[in-house]
Amino acid sequence: MMVSTKGRYALRILIDLAEQPAGEFVSLKAVSERQGISMKYMEAIVAMLSKAGFLESRRGKTGGYRLSCDPSGIRVGAVLKFTEGSLAPVSCMENGGCEECDRQPSCQTHPMWRRLDDLIEDYLEGVSIRDLMEGTAGAPD
Repeated sequence: MMVSTKGRYALRILIDLAEQPAGEFVSLKAVSERQGISMKYMEAIVAMLSKAGFLESRRGKTGGYRLSCDPSGIRVGAVLKFTEGSLAPVSCMENGGCEECDRQPSCQTHPMWRRLDDLIEDYLEGVSIRDLMEGTAGAPD
């Protein structure tokens, strides 16, 4: 699993918006300047995030984007799954692929990949945008 710039930038955009005053709509230009992300690329990512329901938008002079809910309600795993399509550690596990693989019943590495997939998913679903904002995502329990 390699997280692309799309996934990493999506998280940065969400954190940036979460750090703004609650309920305030923020222009993409302002986020672009703070994050150093091109407007064209940011527009594509924001469109994805809006479609997924993570963001709300408003047009006009006071328009822009804001989070659709509290940052603690947005899970990193959900964002990355939406932007990346899959978080599977190996391609044969993507989209239920193991069940379709002829080698799965005798695959000696399958249990290891399944466990790794579960660990990744459990960890990322346990991290919120608020955790990233507060710097607690990597803190031991």
